[in-house]
Amino acid sequence: MRFFPIVTAVLVCAALFFVVLQREQLLSFARGLTGDGDDVPTETSAPAAAEVPVAIATEEDAEAREDVHVVVLRSAAQDVADAVLVRGQSEAAREVVVQAETAGTVISEPIRKGEFVDAGQVLCELDPGTRVATLSEAQARVAEAAARLPEAEARVPEAEARVIEAEARLEEARINQNAADRLSEGGFASDTRVANADASLRAAEAGVITARTGLETTQAGIESARAAIQSAEAGVERAELEIANLTVEAPFAGLLETDTAELGLLLQPGGAPCATVVQLNPMKLVGFLPEAQVDRVAVGARAGARLASGGEVAGEVTFLSRSADDLTRTFRVEVTVPNDDLRIRDGQTAEILIETPTTRAHLVPASAMTLNDEGTLGLRVVEDGIVAFQDVTLVRDTVDGVLLTDMPDTLDVITVGQEYVTDGVPVRVTYVDEMAEVTQ
Repeated sequence: MRFFPIVTAVLVCAALFFVVLQREQLLSFARGLTGDGDDVPTETSAPAAAEVPVAIATEEDAEAREDVHVVVLRSAAQDVADAVLVRGQSEAAREVVVQAETAGTVISEPIRKGEFVDAGQVLCELDPGTRVATLSEAQARVAEAAARLPEAEARVPEAEARVIEAEARLEEARINQNAADRLSEGGFASDTRVANADASLRAAEAGVITARTGLETTQAGIESARAAIQSAEAGVERAELEIANLTVEAPFAGLLETDTAELGLLLQPGGAPCATVVQLNPMKLVGFLPEAQVDRVAVGARAGARLASGGEVAGEVTFLSRSADDLTRTFRVEVTVPNDDLRIRDGQTAEILIETPTTRAHLVPASAMTLNDEGTLGLRVVEDGIVAFQDVTLVRDTVDGVLLTDMPDTLDVITVGQEYVTDGVPVRVTYVDEMAEVTQ
């Protein structure tokens, strides 16, 4: 029962061996049979040879038969709009956790999350405690210090007069001492008189020093009074700031992401927050560009995005990082889009398409693309009737075909028959435009 399947398998393997690996020898053998007049009549030899299929035309085959007929598209490069596609997510323009700057107990009713708040709206109000009394005390100190300043300023003329009087006595003592010295040299004054004149001079000099010290002390009193006024005014400012910090306000207009602090809760700097406010209009769409694409994008470029929910939005690039992420080696890009109706939520997935400068590319059918013997993707083109392989770079797919770049501005692309020829094979060309005219 198993004999016939085994024989069939052997025959199939033998046939495949001769058809695939020994194709040239098989064709030569077939031509020899058709050329022998004893076996096959001459009238049937030509049709039999013509019906032998040839999968791929090579240079050797081209010498033995007519050129392969191919269909060619005459393509010219054109400027096409280009873009970079990145995947990212939406992100609130601003998000702030609002905290109190002073300690106190909440005395205001809470505002529930999801509510819209305006900039400057009170979110939490704290119990003032003794802060009002502290302000009154600081204001009283200002008044007291201000009252001492005129008294200190009134002593200045008296101190200045004492200095003038002491300087006059010093001048008088110098004159008397000089006269006593001269009289003593002439023998007309006693040593006692000279000693009294010297003592008067020393006393006058000490009086001047004392008067000047008194003047400086008076001036120092004025400065002290002014410093006391400034200190008291600073105390008033601190007390007023403490009272102002009793109301915690929204820093900008937005939505409450959390409830405000509950009535009776103790708030203090660095402790429990008052609320979390997010601004969703405008909205940021954040993505990360690879190193190969970052130079194609510029700040101000137009961009569009499709959200995971199906919505589409448009905006422009407002930020492009100059520093790559240490782990992914990608660059952060931000697109700002309007969100007047607040339909875009924070954290939604989005596909972002960023416009880049136009690219010079050819539009050809996707079916025209092929691989060479090295596995390189490209096109087979015709140059002066000879087939050549052209490397290409894929820009993107379109409904009408594929956009390819890194090619000459004009070239003849084989669209039908490219899989049956290799480099260097002469071909017979029919252009797509000519076929269209014949069809019409």
